[in-house]
Amino acid sequence: MKTLLWTTMIWAAVLLPAFAGDGPSIESNHAAVGQVQIHADYTWTLVAAILVFFMQAGFAMVEAGFTRAKNSINILMKNLMDFSMGSLVFWAVGFGLMFGVSNTGWFGTSGFFLSGYEPGGDPWVLMFWIFQAVFAATAATIVSGAMAERTRFIGYILYTIFITGLIYPVFGSWAWGGLLDGGGWLENLGFIDFAGSTVVHSVGGWAALAGAVVLGPRMGKYAKDGSIRPILGHNIPLAGLGVFILWMGWFGFNAGSTTAANTDVALIAVNTALAASAGAVFAMLTSWIKFSKPEVSMSLNGALAGLVGITAGCANVSPTASIVIGAVAGVIVVMSVLFFEKIRVDDPVGAVSVHGVNGAWGTLAAGIFNTGGTSAAIIGVQVLGIAAAFVWTFGAAFILFKLVDMVVGLRVSAEEEREGLDFTEHAGTAYPDFELVSYSGGSISSYKPQ
Repeated sequence: MKTLLWTTMIWAAVLLPAFAGDGPSIESNHAAVGQVQIHADYTWTLVAAILVFFMQAGFAMVEAGFTRAKNSINILMKNLMDFSMGSLVFWAVGFGLMFGVSNTGWFGTSGFFLSGYEPGGDPWVLMFWIFQAVFAATAATIVSGAMAERTRFIGYILYTIFITGLIYPVFGSWAWGGLLDGGGWLENLGFIDFAGSTVVHSVGGWAALAGAVVLGPRMGKYAKDGSIRPILGHNIPLAGLGVFILWMGWFGFNAGSTTAANTDVALIAVNTALAASAGAVFAMLTSWIKFSKPEVSMSLNGALAGLVGITAGCANVSPTASIVIGAVAGVIVVMSVLFFEKIRVDDPVGAVSVHGVNGAWGTLAAGIFNTGGTSAAIIGVQVLGIAAAFVWTFGAAFILFKLVDMVVGLRVSAEEEREGLDFTEHAGTAYPDFELVSYSGGSISSYKPQ
């Protein structure tokens, strides 16, 4: 009898609060579930932002590996400032231009200095800012490789300020402003660019093209008869590691653009992996046909080209389509690199071809292979966005580089270029215990750093 009594009392203690007025209810349970989803969204977006930030290491490795040892410190310093200087400028100006309230659809007019956040207010603007800041830094750092080995450091810093504070945010507001408080004219037309084939990569690529054109080719790149002289990168294993790091970071770049922890990330991740794989394979095959050997730098860039190509449509194309997009990107990047070399645009890492050209291809492909159906109108809007990105970015960057050249000088002297930017710009040597070999003018010379 005592056992029955105690059992009854225990069950009463457990069950009675459930029927009390202040106990759990359908409404309170629904609110609790909502809080769990919100916290998951914040956590996933932060993890994705960290992955995209780590891509800076990948870019630095690719650019340093594909260029000569005497310019390695300069490459690292430019990548460091792309993020550091770029983040400060994006906080002060760029974020407001890109995502602030826009009455015209051309640029935002609020949210400068992160004024959209107040203590005790909605913290989402902070989470959104950090995710967008790493994207802005990516757009800026794309340019570093194309302008490598001959650019004055002060000139490059000025460029970084303007791309993160003006060039990138203005186009970004046209395509993505509605993600927060704005609403751009391209976005309102139905422009498809989920994670930034054009917004990030083509913008960076076209700015890189402008910089390479204004600078001119590196010394020794072209002989007097116009023939192309290869200038070999000093550490291809380092570049290869950089590509793998970029590939990993791209899962945050693409899947993280959901800014929500939901099931959409599955398709996005699969499409990202397949496009990159197809890009690497088809770039290898194309280089094998062209050069009779499977060339490593083209194959590495093929993977990056596939990643750039799928970035726009990663959420709205099928896995099969992603393979096609990546395969075409792999072929395009090889042919594009050869084309720009032929017209004397010296791009040491192939940034223009990987990001600019394949960013355009990926944006067009997002309309062609759209799982919701395609039409002339959809394709037309995609082409309009591609053209707008080129006209705005190349035009603005070309003017900027010309002004920088007039005011502080954009290119180092011939003597500084021969000696290397590590010493002349930063008073350092990346490999003080090793003999450096310089491939210049078709001959090989060496010296041991003092």
